[in-house]
Amino acid sequence: MTTIVQKLIVEVVDARNLSPRDGHGTSSPYMMADYYGQRKRTKTAVRDLNPTWNEVLEFNAGKPSEVFQDVLEINVFHDKIHGPTRRSNFLGMLRLSSSQFVKKGEEALIYFPLDKKRFFNFGIQGDIGLKIYFADEIIPPPPPPEPEAKAEPTPPPEAPAEPATESNPPEATAEPATESKPPEDASKEPEKIDAQPEPPPEQLAPVPETKKDGRELPVDQPEADHKEGGSIPSPPPPPPPPPMAMHAMQVEAELDMMAASVCKNSMPEVKFTGGINGPRPIRRPFSGDLQFGISSVASMECSSFDLVEKMHYLFVRVVKARSLPTNIGNPIVKIAVSNNHVRSKPARKTIFFEWDQTFAFPRESPEYSSSSILEVSVWDPSDMGHEQNFLGGICFDTTEILLRDPPDSPLAPQWYRLEGGGAHHGDLMLATWIGTQADESFHEAWKSDTNARAKVYQSPKLWYLRVTVLEAQDILPITTSLKEYTFQLKAQLGFQTLKTKPSVTKNGTAFWNEDMVFVAAEPFTEHLEFTLEIRQPKGPNPLGNAVVPLSAVERRVDDRKVASRWFSLENNNIDDKIMKRKSFTNNRARVHLRLCFDGGYHVMDEAAHVASDFRPTARQLWKPPVGTVELGIIGCRNLVPVKTSVPDGRGCTDAYCVAKYGPKWVRTRTVSDSQDPKWNEQYTFQVFDPCTVLTIGVFDSFESCEMDGWKDATRPDFRIGKVRVRISTLAAGRVYRNVYPLLLLSPAGMKKMGEVEIAMRFVRVRPTMDLLHVYSQPLLPLMHHIKPLGVVQQDALRNATVKIVTEHLSRSEPPLRREAVLYMLDADSHTFSMRKVRVNYFRIINVIGNVMDIFNWVDKTRTWKNPTATVLVHALMVMLVWFPDLIIPTLAFYVFVIGVWNYRFRSRDRLPHFDPKLSFVETVDGEELDEEFDALPSVRPPNAVRARYDKLRMLGAKVQTVLGDVATQGERIQALVTWRDPRATAIFVGLCFIVAMILYLVPSKLGMMAFGFYYFRHPIFRDRNSPSPALNFFRRLPSLSDRII
Repeated sequence: MTTIVQKLIVEVVDARNLSPRDGHGTSSPYMMADYYGQRKRTKTAVRDLNPTWNEVLEFNAGKPSEVFQDVLEINVFHDKIHGPTRRSNFLGMLRLSSSQFVKKGEEALIYFPLDKKRFFNFGIQGDIGLKIYFADEIIPPPPPPEPEAKAEPTPPPEAPAEPATESNPPEATAEPATESKPPEDASKEPEKIDAQPEPPPEQLAPVPETKKDGRELPVDQPEADHKEGGSIPSPPPPPPPPPMAMHAMQVEAELDMMAASVCKNSMPEVKFTGGINGPRPIRRPFSGDLQFGISSVASMECSSFDLVEKMHYLFVRVVKARSLPTNIGNPIVKIAVSNNHVRSKPARKTIFFEWDQTFAFPRESPEYSSSSILEVSVWDPSDMGHEQNFLGGICFDTTEILLRDPPDSPLAPQWYRLEGGGAHHGDLMLATWIGTQADESFHEAWKSDTNARAKVYQSPKLWYLRVTVLEAQDILPITTSLKEYTFQLKAQLGFQTLKTKPSVTKNGTAFWNEDMVFVAAEPFTEHLEFTLEIRQPKGPNPLGNAVVPLSAVERRVDDRKVASRWFSLENNNIDDKIMKRKSFTNNRARVHLRLCFDGGYHVMDEAAHVASDFRPTARQLWKPPVGTVELGIIGCRNLVPVKTSVPDGRGCTDAYCVAKYGPKWVRTRTVSDSQDPKWNEQYTFQVFDPCTVLTIGVFDSFESCEMDGWKDATRPDFRIGKVRVRISTLAAGRVYRNVYPLLLLSPAGMKKMGEVEIAMRFVRVRPTMDLLHVYSQPLLPLMHHIKPLGVVQQDALRNATVKIVTEHLSRSEPPLRREAVLYMLDADSHTFSMRKVRVNYFRIINVIGNVMDIFNWVDKTRTWKNPTATVLVHALMVMLVWFPDLIIPTLAFYVFVIGVWNYRFRSRDRLPHFDPKLSFVETVDGEELDEEFDALPSVRPPNAVRARYDKLRMLGAKVQTVLGDVATQGERIQALVTWRDPRATAIFVGLCFIVAMILYLVPSKLGMMAFGFYYFRHPIFRDRNSPSPALNFFRRLPSLSDRII
C-alpha cells in the first residue's frame, strides 16, 4: 500500500550582515535546524558575513499537536574549526511556529531577523533568508518478499558427549520439553502475547545477552545448547529487508517517536451491539392524517450554543431498506408528523435501497407537550395514490423519542420491520431523536420551515500582481526609416486592463519603467496577456502579444527586487493587412518585464474605516490571533413584507441573514413566510486586530420564488438592513445581547424595516499586554508604508477586488448573490451625495467646536466673567512661569482628569449603531436622495440634471469663498516680512527688534509674567468694544486677492 508522508522542507538560501566572531572581522557561519528532535545542519561558509548556502533540509512533519504548537528552532553558529575564538560562537537564533508554514507552491523567500537566546548575548545582528513549506512524499510499497527455499534437514554431526559446564544456564535443559508441548498450549500463547503492552520504540532494539563469565553473546545468534550427543542448530538469520522497506520503517519509527511527544486527547468510542437502542415502534393501523404534538422525556442540557435560544427539532434519518419487492422502481419515504408531510428523494438501488437523508421538524419547548405520532412509510412512486403501492410503514410515539445532547456520539440507526402494505417482511433502517440546532446533523438536514440551508463561505485568497514594464527591443525592422513612432504596452488579466504611457522612439527600442498592479485570485487559472500597440491617427494597432501563465510568476513578501525576464512577442493575432504590408512586425521583438506577486500587501475589499481584516496576503507574515468573537444571530421582529404571495395576494418575507468578518462569510438558513423569523445560529470568528468591524445584513430571498415559478423570480434579493459592530467596543468575556433597528435608505427616504436581535461576546486568547501591544502596531502591513499605493489606484484595485469576490461567492452552492455581497462590502457607498457633503461639513464643525470652546473659556477668563476662575488661572500662571518643568506634567494630569470625569457620563446604551440624526436621513430632501441613488452616467431628464448642476455651482461658490479666505490669512502672514507694505513691515520688524532687546536684558520669566498679567488684565483697563491693536494691524496687511482677475 502506498504511504504518503508529510515533510517539512526548509530551503536555507542565504544570510546577511552577520556578526564577526573570529577576531579578524569575519565569521564562518553554519546553520543548525531542530524540529521535533530532528537536527540537521548546513555546510560551513568559510569567512563570509553574507553567506550563501542554497541547501534544502527535510524533516518528517507527522501529525500536528493539539495542545502545543510545533516549533522549528534555527540556530546560527560560527565554526571554530575555521577560526578559533575565545568569544561565543553563537550568531543568532530563530523560532517559528508551524502555523506560519504554508503548502508547497505558496512558499516565498523571507528574511527573518536573528534574535538573542539569552539576555547577555550581545552583538546579535543580521537576517537569514528561508523558504519553509510542507510537501507530501509518496513512499511506494515494499516489494513482496521472495519465497524461501525449504532447506532439507541435515543430521547433526556425531560428536563425543561433553559434560555440562557451569556456564550453561539451567533453562537450556528444559528447552526440548518446551518444544514438545501439545498444540493446545500453543493456542494460548498468542493471547498471552496480545495481553502484554507494546514496548516503546526505544525498547524494540535487541539487547545483547551476557554469559556468566562476562562474555557477550551475539544478538542475532542465541547461545548454543551443549547437550550430550549433539547440539541443536540455530535457525538461519532472516534476509535483510529491501531498501524501500527500510526507509518506510525508519520513517514510521520517527513518526512514532514524534507522536509520543505530543499530547493528544482521545474521544471514547461508543458502540451499539444488539437490540434496538432507539424508540420502540408502536403497532397501530397506518393512517395518512395524524396530529403532531410536542413531547419529551427530559429537558435538554446547555449546549455550546449559549448565546442563542435553544430550538428543538425532531430529527429523522432514513438510511436504507431491505427485503422489498423486486418488481418496484426507486421507492421513496414519506414522513408525516403534525401538519408536516414530506417526501424523500428516490432511493439508489444497490444491494439495498439507499436514501441516507435527514429531516428536521421544528418543535416548541419539549417540557410542556402532548402525545403525538410520527409516521414513516415507504411507497412505490410508479403509481402514487393506489393502496397496492404502499410498501409498509412504521409509527413512533414521540413521547418515547430520546433527547440527544450534543456532546454525545451520534445515534446509531436501527433496523425496523415495516408493517402493512405489500412488504410484510421488509425492513427500514432509520434513526430518530430530538435535538437542537447544535446537533451536527442540523446543517445538512432538510428543514420544514426553511428553503435554503445555512452555509459558511470563504473569500478567495487574493494577491496583488505587480508588473514592471521596463523596455521593449527590436520593435522596428532595420529597414524602417528614421521616423518617430509612438508605442504602448497593454496588459490584460481577465476583465482588468491597464496601459503604459506612450513611448516615442526612432530606433525600435521603447522605454517605460512603469508599474502596473492587478488583483489575482487563487487558484491561478488565468493568463496575463501583453499586447504591444502602435498609436496611429486611426487608432492603436497591435504589433504582437505575449501570454504569461500566473503559475510561473514568483512570489515575494517584502520589497526585494525579483529577477526580470525577456518575453518574445508573437504576431499571430495581427489582422490588419496594412500593418503587415508596412512591415511593422518583427519576429525578434521582445519585451522586458519584472513580474511578482506582492504578498506583503492586504488586498482591500472593504473601505478602510469599516474593514474587518488588515492581514497581508502571505500567510508567513500573519501574527497569532488575539481573540475570538462569537456571534449569535437570534432573529428579527416586525419585518415589513417586501413581496406579495401569488396564491392569496398577501405580503410575505423570506428572510435570511449574512455576517461578514475577515475572509469568512456566514449565511443563515432562509425562514419562509415569516415576519418574525428565528434563526438562533451561532458562529465564531478569529480576531487578529480589535480595531475592525463586524457586519451583519438581513435580506429577503427570491429563491423560493424561483422554485415556485413566479414571474418576478429573477429579481435580486431585497435589502432589509444591516448592522455594524466595532470589535474594540466589546469588553472581554461580556455577553452583549441587543435589538437593533433595521434602517433602509432608498430614493423614497429612510424607512424602518424591522428589528434584528443579536448576541456577541469577545473572548481574549492572548495576554492582556499582547492585546494592548496591537494598538501600537501599524494598521496596514508594512508594505503599504514602504511602497504605498496611490488613492486612485487603491479605488481601482478595490473595485476589481469586489468584482472578483462577488463572482467567486455567486458560484457557491447555495450561491451568495451579487446584490448581497455588494451591500455587505459597501461597494456603492462612494458615489457623490449632497447629504454626505453636509454630514462631513457638520462633522468638521463639531471637531472645531471643541477647540472653539477652549478659546471661549479663555476669553471669559480674561474678561473676568468668573472672578474665582480668573484668580486661580493667575496663580497657575505664576507657578508655571517660575517652575516651567511642571508645564507638561500639569497638562497630562489635566487630560487625565478630563478623561476620568467623562467616564461618569459614558454611554450605557447598547453598542453604537447607525445614527439617523448624524446621517441627516430624517431631514434630507427627496431630490438629494434621488441624486444620490442616480447611476453614473446619469439617466435622469436633462432638466433635472441642469438643476442639479446649478445647485452644485452654488455649493462650489461657497467652497471657493472659504478657500479664498484661508489663502488670504496665509498671505497676510507672509506679508509681515516680504515688504509688500513697507510701512507695515517696518513696524513689525522694529517691534521684533525692541522685543528682542528687552528679553535680552530682562529675564524671560519676568517677561512672560508681565505678558500674562497684561493679557488677563481687568476690563476696566481695556477698551470694551474695540478689537486689539495687534488684530487691527494684522487685518490691514495686504494679500494677493486684489491681483486675481
